[in-house]
Amino acid sequence: MLRTSPVHPDELRAMFSRALSAMYRAEVPLYGTLLDLVADINAECLHESPSLAKQMNSTGQLSGLDIERHGAIRLGTAQELSMMARLFALMGMEPVAYYDLALAGIPVHATAFRPTSDAALAHSPFRVFTSLLRLDLIADAALREEAARILSLRQIFTPRCVELIEQAEREGGIASDVAEEFIAQALETFRWHSEATVDIETYRKLRAAHPLIADVVCFKGPHINHLTPRVLDIDAAQSEMRRRAIHAKDRIEGPPRRKHPILLRQTSFLALEEPIRFPGKQPVAGTHTARFGEIEQRGIALTRKGRERYDKSLAAALRAERDGVPMEEALAVAFAEFPDDLDTLRREGLAFFRYAVDARAAAGLPSPDTEADELVERGWLTAQPVLYQDFLPVSAAGIFRSNLGKRDDQSYAIGGDKVAFEAALGREVVDEFVLYQAQQDTSLEQSLLQLRRFRTASVG
Repeated sequence: MLRTSPVHPDELRAMFSRALSAMYRAEVPLYGTLLDLVADINAECLHESPSLAKQMNSTGQLSGLDIERHGAIRLGTAQELSMMARLFALMGMEPVAYYDLALAGIPVHATAFRPTSDAALAHSPFRVFTSLLRLDLIADAALREEAARILSLRQIFTPRCVELIEQAEREGGIASDVAEEFIAQALETFRWHSEATVDIETYRKLRAAHPLIADVVCFKGPHINHLTPRVLDIDAAQSEMRRRAIHAKDRIEGPPRRKHPILLRQTSFLALEEPIRFPGKQPVAGTHTARFGEIEQRGIALTRKGRERYDKSLAAALRAERDGVPMEEALAVAFAEFPDDLDTLRREGLAFFRYAVDARAAAGLPSPDTEADELVERGWLTAQPVLYQDFLPVSAAGIFRSNLGKRDDQSYAIGGDKVAFEAALGREVVDEFVLYQAQQDTSLEQSLLQLRRFRTASVG
């Protein structure tokens, strides 16, 4: 039984997000500069577009604009993933979607722990992209066994953190009198450690297999490798990073610039080279590159039909790039036929929308059998795009490669293993399309019910 009232998971998540941000800014001062840059651009965008400010305010996005949207960690074992899921569950964060990065040359698969309800997202949209290392993709059997042995020796959670998780699971939540302690203990898992847990020879062998393998295996815990604020104009952010002499990655990941952004676009300043020490009879100084600052611009969530069309367009762009076409040009050509107006995206079922009754609807009500498209076209309903809350595996892989100093030509023949990932997780991942469909369906049902009430009142 709780000794004091429990802290709501949404508030616990907000507390954790603030603490993680403060820690990361202290560890990576350039990240604070990035936050200032993003705040400046967002303020300018809202000033120049009052309609955008109004739309974001009406959908509850404006108040959370200055909150970091996501962080990312990389785990080494199934046990680490299972306990991480239990920790995030106390913060109201569910594992949404399965991402296979192996086909893009990154030896991990992943999910995103995030809030799923509108209210929870409005309170704190923070989520954590969580990767699990796939040891089966290490070709050298001896090195694979060595990596597994090293990982088996570490404990990434403090004993007190585990104790508080187990206590909260018994009692139905984190009690308010231990909430601050819980956040402090959880934070230790994400903290940077400049001392490697392996000697320099082992580090070099693992790094030669893949830099990400070394990043996961050779340290005490899964240091947060980046945090990400949301920007309203990522092209402006990319230009501004360069103007301020911040070493940005060479291009923005995701779809091309559009009038109506879709899905997710990401960029970052490149990972910093940080001093580390390797143990031994005579400790050796070295460096490691893994941590960076990312920026994201989120757009409209696409339906399965829209996502299939997006994937085909992206595949065409990647083929053109391999043939020597600059990626920016390849994207422009490949996405030229992808609709860039909201009506077409809605009518063709390519994107998700949230419906609401127009305030003027009561003045002239439609017949009961009027279809949703006509209700929108004739002004009885409004349709606002649903914001995409998830990730893109090709983009995530591109960000990781840029910040690991990894060549682009490596790939793995083995595809994803969702079954193994969910077994490690201890549950199935949530289907993101089901969440978006529910948002759209619920808003339409509520709107139609409201119109029926108007109709009944007018008859009465």
